[in-house]
Amino acid sequence: MLVYPSGVDVSSSTLRFLALQLRRHRRAIGSRWRRLSAGRQALLTLAHLRMGHTYAQLAAGFGVGTMTAYRYVAEAVELLTALAPGLTDVVRTASAKAYLILDGTLLPIDRIAADRPFYSGKHKRHGMNVQVIADPFGRLLWVSPALPGAVHDIRAAREHGIIDALTEADIPCWADKGYRGVGGTVRIPCWGRWEALSAGQQAVNRSHAKIRALVERAVATLKSWRLLRKLRCSTTRITSHVQAVLTLHLTSSE
Repeated sequence: MLVYPSGVDVSSSTLRFLALQLRRHRRAIGSRWRRLSAGRQALLTLAHLRMGHTYAQLAAGFGVGTMTAYRYVAEAVELLTALAPGLTDVVRTASAKAYLILDGTLLPIDRIAADRPFYSGKHKRHGMNVQVIADPFGRLLWVSPALPGAVHDIRAAREHGIIDALTEADIPCWADKGYRGVGGTVRIPCWGRWEALSAGQQAVNRSHAKIRALVERAVATLKSWRLLRKLRCSTTRITSHVQAVLTLHLTSSE
């Protein structure tokens, strides 16, 4: 395999943060020698998450075996996942905000037609459903664990306890029509065909759309980590990858 110099569009502070976590972990488990330093392991992990490079590509670029690259990434992802904020923490922190925005998105996965639980009829492809919470400026605050793509947004929001958490904290939340009937403090557009709505209802829906559209910025932020654009790993590991990305994003945003 040919090797060439490349770049990763991630801040140096993010690299230092991950390298620090890896050094602490190595001291805690008494790891005495590794093929790569903590800094190089951090860079390898960022290249995987941000650029979506395969383990074979990483192994060639960093001069290690494919299984070593896999173990290094898995170790770093596990550490980052443990640092990801929970829903309760995010809602408590966001209680001072005027409102939040909720939306679901599909993370495409590599599956065949027989894997029906992962097929999203809405998106016409296989994937995993994750719920995204953004602040009024469209900044990413939280991402839920991943569920099979066939799960509807309203069911996912209920299973993750999002609606109950927002209602208990009394935080207004804007969402699309896919959350119709969810209740609580979630606000959706007026239901019905556009031409059947009154002038007042149309005005409300226009205002609602302008507010809710900012959540697309948070979704774009999540998918700027190219690994999440086409996941080829086991579906049981997708949640940990999403949580690792969330931790890195929040760290770089501080």
